[in-house]
Amino acid sequence: MSDLILHFERRAGWGSLVRAHVWDAQPIGPRTDWPGVPMEVLDDDWYRVRLPGTRSAHLVFTDGEGHQTHDHFRDADGWLDARSHWHDHRPGHRVHPVKTAAPPPPARPVPTYTTELRPVAERSDFREETIYFLITTRFYDGDPSNNFFCRDRIQFDANGNPVDPHWRGDFKGLIQRLDYIRDLGFTAIWITPPVENRSGLDYHGYHPYDWTRIDPRLESPGATYRDLIDAAHSKGIKIIQDVVVNHSCQYGIRGQVHIDHLPIKYYVPQGSEQGKVDHGPYQGHLGNYAWPNRDDIDNPVAPGWYRERHGRDPEGIEPLVDPKTGETVPKPGYNPGRFFGVDPNDLDPDWYHQEGFICGGDWESPHSLQHKHLAGDCIDLATERQNVKDYLIGSINRYLDMGVDALRIDTVKHVERDNLLEYINAWKSHKPGLFVFGENLVKGYGWGDLGGGDNGPSQIRPWWYTRIGHDPQDPESGGDSGFPQLDFGLFSTFRDTVSKGTYAGTAQILGMDWIYGDVTQLVTFLQNHDVGPDNDFKYRFKGEQWMAAAAYNLIWTVRGIPCLYFGEEIEFMKGAPQDVEGERDTLHQTGRAYFGDHLGDERLAQTQAHPLYRHIQRLNLIRRAIPALQKAGLSHLAEWGSGMRFVRDHPQSGTYVVVGLAIGSDQEIGIDRVRPGIYRDAVTGQEQDCHGRLIFHVKANSAGIYVLDGPGKIGEDGVYLR
Repeated sequence: MSDLILHFERRAGWGSLVRAHVWDAQPIGPRTDWPGVPMEVLDDDWYRVRLPGTRSAHLVFTDGEGHQTHDHFRDADGWLDARSHWHDHRPGHRVHPVKTAAPPPPARPVPTYTTELRPVAERSDFREETIYFLITTRFYDGDPSNNFFCRDRIQFDANGNPVDPHWRGDFKGLIQRLDYIRDLGFTAIWITPPVENRSGLDYHGYHPYDWTRIDPRLESPGATYRDLIDAAHSKGIKIIQDVVVNHSCQYGIRGQVHIDHLPIKYYVPQGSEQGKVDHGPYQGHLGNYAWPNRDDIDNPVAPGWYRERHGRDPEGIEPLVDPKTGETVPKPGYNPGRFFGVDPNDLDPDWYHQEGFICGGDWESPHSLQHKHLAGDCIDLATERQNVKDYLIGSINRYLDMGVDALRIDTVKHVERDNLLEYINAWKSHKPGLFVFGENLVKGYGWGDLGGGDNGPSQIRPWWYTRIGHDPQDPESGGDSGFPQLDFGLFSTFRDTVSKGTYAGTAQILGMDWIYGDVTQLVTFLQNHDVGPDNDFKYRFKGEQWMAAAAYNLIWTVRGIPCLYFGEEIEFMKGAPQDVEGERDTLHQTGRAYFGDHLGDERLAQTQAHPLYRHIQRLNLIRRAIPALQKAGLSHLAEWGSGMRFVRDHPQSGTYVVVGLAIGSDQEIGIDRVRPGIYRDAVTGQEQDCHGRLIFHVKANSAGIYVLDGPGKIGEDGVYLR
């Protein structure tokens, strides 16, 4: 077997040491650890790497200093120029061509269509999946013994008894309802961060304290995290773990770094006294009621005086001198900041930034977003430091080894792109083929310096993180980063489109798909735990049911990977704020209310009979059967308010689909210049012999999904797809 010899033209601004990171080399070629092996210098511009015994390989070129290309595949010797174009010889060198007849175009494969869910191990392209997103603690309670009330936002009944523990759902409950999610048609579950948390309101998982441990309030005997992963895989379902890279909780990281506080058990609110606090399960004081020592923090790197008090005095009555001020606690009304706050100037610079908290105009400043603290319980990590990288990367690698299939990265714009890609690429190197996507929340189209009503810097916009170029006005200055994002651009249009019963303006947004590295890998959605598609973004979708159905028709047939937030399938908490708003709000008043009441044996059939449940179930079935709906880009795109149409063409699978959508009223869909042949509608089963122009009727809030040489009708008619 001969060697594979590849050449690379160094880009402007790159370091002088260029490396090649290689994986999946065939048949038995090398696989490197990130950032790869050094390349041989040929001259000022060109570098070379020889891959012994290799016929083909996937690879990335990098200088190890934050610059890299997108993923490449090569099965022949070649030269990659600075514009990311491959050549068979060095550009600029004359090669005498050998005249040969032009090869015929490759034959398209015969398409296959099946709704069967293949085993997890056989599905390597994440675009084949659809995602069900849930807050684990609010989904289904399988083990009441691990329930826990946070200190903040406790709900009391009329008799003053605490009800609705914040930590209520758990892995045992999720395992018990995997069949529910599979029946709905989803093939991947995105769970909120499962690592151990600390905060006054930490049920959602975004206040990490120990990345190396799963929070015990989620696990039960026989229902550990590994048990959940294994159970999901046995049912053909993948697990997506949510990961926080940007920040820790306000108490530091167990075993790594401590943030200066006084033990919470010595805090006494103004007007009260130690031993007299009456706050639901927090009787006597506000220390952790579930721990014998009544203190939240067990950090072995805390000061000696702190650790000594952690192991004794659970009543919090022995006097303690605050080493920072010299005052003695417990003392009613003593500065709450000494128990719950953070002084940025006192933070350990080896682990944290020290530039204060985000406020005002900081939200559009890349430096401020990426160096200031997001909130009082979200303390900004110095992600550029090697010790932070080693800790976070190593911690998450353990969960990848357990079988986690994909990662979702929180608060992406709060970490500088090239820095964050170091983490992403390290995890991908550890688990080749890993799918990773990010959350970069914008309340506009997210085009950054490209304009269009969004004049914020591109460096904090979603498209920037899907690319590796460094020109904020030219996305194509760099290729695909391999780090797709949640599609907040498309989501932002829904406030002006589907929320008003129209598709008007959607085509304009889809017309900007070129800005993303790989638009087919974006994760699309109607709402999530932070936002809804209405004008103020604060509420669960409160439009008419038919509007939601029309939105799902679009999301499930357009490019991208569909994602549903738990409860959407039954209009759960419709119109409620996604998160607590007023000072006295509790979770039961919000979109994060406990969902498990709808999943009990006595109500499950009613839940599964909801029109939107049946609608989404069928959409999942149709998408699973047709590869072009999973993986193809868009062409022939047009919209006219009450309707849309486009083509999804996927030559690799041989599938070709013409889609027509109607919202609010019936529509006649006409489309020219499509491939000739026999088309069958996956919705109605109607068949049409096309000779270049396809015309079909779509009922209001339904879809026409005409597949060339398709299988015909998939699933049963419902209220909307009919």
